[in-house]
Amino acid sequence: METKYDTIGNNYDRTRKADGYLTERLQNHLNPNTNGLYLDMGCGTGNYTDALQKKGLRFIGIDPSETMLEKAKSRNQEISWRMGTAECTGLETASIDGIIASLTIHHWPDLKKGLAELLRVLKDEGRIVIFTSTPEQMEGYWLNRYFPKMMSDSIAQMPPYASVEAAMIGSGFEVCNTEKYVVRPDLEDKFLYCGKQKADMYFDDNVRHGISSFSSLANKAEVEKGLADLRKDLDTGKHEQIRASYENDLGDYLYIMGKKP
Repeated sequence: METKYDTIGNNYDRTRKADGYLTERLQNHLNPNTNGLYLDMGCGTGNYTDALQKKGLRFIGIDPSETMLEKAKSRNQEISWRMGTAECTGLETASIDGIIASLTIHHWPDLKKGLAELLRVLKDEGRIVIFTSTPEQMEGYWLNRYFPKMMSDSIAQMPPYASVEAAMIGSGFEVCNTEKYVVRPDLEDKFLYCGKQKADMYFDDNVRHGISSFSSLANKAEVEKGLADLRKDLDTGKHEQIRASYENDLGDYLYIMGKKP
């Protein structure tokens, strides 16, 4: 994962901005207080860490990618940025008031071990907010029509909700609730399904480079063919029918909230 995100990190911030709505939901679910110390696990270049810190919160950002952390440090030097993983944070026991983990759990080598470590560093009654997507949700992305192999590989690495729930409970967390997120037209953070309603986004090399599925999992020939087919379908109006055929009520991403009893 370090190598993958060291490569992506070179231009990551061109398209991966903290989205205002997602930031608000993270803060709402974390329910923080201004006197606490919070952790952004898998912080990347620190977009959401920085956005939440600017709302008056105190954060530590941990990531395994040195390149990502260098970008984060240049963004905000008031935040403590540290190399580490979910399985080995290097933090003291019961030293953190709450944790966010956004679009990161599918990269953890051992989900249960990572959650157990996060439970260890969390204070009693501390909350964890995970933002992810499930295989079931991703099967509802119209991207499957144009990039089937890339999407199959992407889906394969995502832990199903039942697995996340079991790992959380098995690690000692209490699962509180979940909230679906449906991609909005004004989404500022250009992650995988950012172009749900604005398919032209995927023709931008910078957008694709900032998405690990395109930059690390995709086959060049499939991407070229998929983009050509997408262009044709957009020009003929066929894409609207294809997009409509993928509509569902599962949501596109999922917030999972838990707490340490």
